[in-house]
Amino acid sequence: MNQGEGVGREGALTYEPVGATRGEPPAGFDHLRHSRVVGRGRPQLETAARAVLGWQAQDLLGSRVQPGDRPAAEGDVVGVRLGLGPWALRAPARVLYVVDQPDRRGFAYGTLPGHPLTGEEAFVVHLEPDGSVVFTVTAYSRPAWPLVRAAGPLLPLFQQVMARRYARAIARAVRQAHRAG
Repeated sequence: MNQGEGVGREGALTYEPVGATRGEPPAGFDHLRHSRVVGRGRPQLETAARAVLGWQAQDLLGSRVQPGDRPAAEGDVVGVRLGLGPWALRAPARVLYVVDQPDRRGFAYGTLPGHPLTGEEAFVVHLEPDGSVVFTVTAYSRPAWPLVRAAGPLLPLFQQVMARRYARAIARAVRQAHRAG
């Protein structure tokens, strides 16, 4: 297991059930699922998979993942940082699983103590039979901090906006890579 910025190796996940982004989201959490076509064909699937596993969905939004210098790997502990200086939000998480199938790739991470939410988020790209490359964000979460809880119904709206931005970032990474290549 690797250590992210300011994240201890032994931090326990802050929620149960773990791994439910693979199937039905559990009761008691806000649920999110957002999909978008980001490309077409196997070469663009490969590009999208490298972007997802290389943390580009987060990086292209201005978040910084520590350590983010290599692809996501099961067991990695990361710190996602959004913002600058002392006002930056730090969100520690552990990569729970990596999807590595011929037509489906991605990963999921779960929250650790210090994250403003409790829950899980998965980022997966897959190739449809018609050749479309689809990026999907799947998440279930609830507030961990009182201030986040106070956001009430605004939190799911914010998460929808972030999911759309992640999808746009992956689509942009695919377009840029295929224009350059």
